[in-house]
Amino acid sequence: MTKLIRKLGKPGDLGWVVQSHAEVYAAEYGWGVAYETLIAQLVAAYATEHDEVREAAWIAEVDGERAGSIFCVRGPDETTAQLRLLLVTPAARGLKLGAELVDTCLAFARDAGYKRMVLWTNDPLAAARHIYLNRGFRLTASEPHELWGDKLLGQTYELDL
Repeated sequence: MTKLIRKLGKPGDLGWVVQSHAEVYAAEYGWGVAYETLIAQLVAAYATEHDEVREAAWIAEVDGERAGSIFCVRGPDETTAQLRLLLVTPAARGLKLGAELVDTCLAFARDAGYKRMVLWTNDPLAAARHIYLNRGFRLTASEPHELWGDKLLGQTYELDL
């Protein structure tokens, strides 16, 4: 088995990020078209507006097949990066790809000069939360929402870089 973390940029990468998020989260949590729409908007904004020096995205591959993603984008201010769109496909879980993607994102953010990283997630995503907490992220806010039909607890995490 060959694992690889590479920069996003091959034809089909953007569409794969949208499709994989939509399919995995629909199957695992029942999140529907509203969730897919949000992911499509985030990916489209990155594709059309990202700053190549301060923002980046990566695809994880296993044996040449896409198996995960993560994005590092500018946060609410110039000193804050935002981690977005972390996903590892069910078939690739257990291979430490999530941890490798997060570490890649954190290293990029530090090199780009960010002082802090934030992320927003939801309480059922326990494996991702475990990765974040192991890297020193701290929970700074929680807010209930029903954006995708379910009652969820949105969570904001922050890390000083």
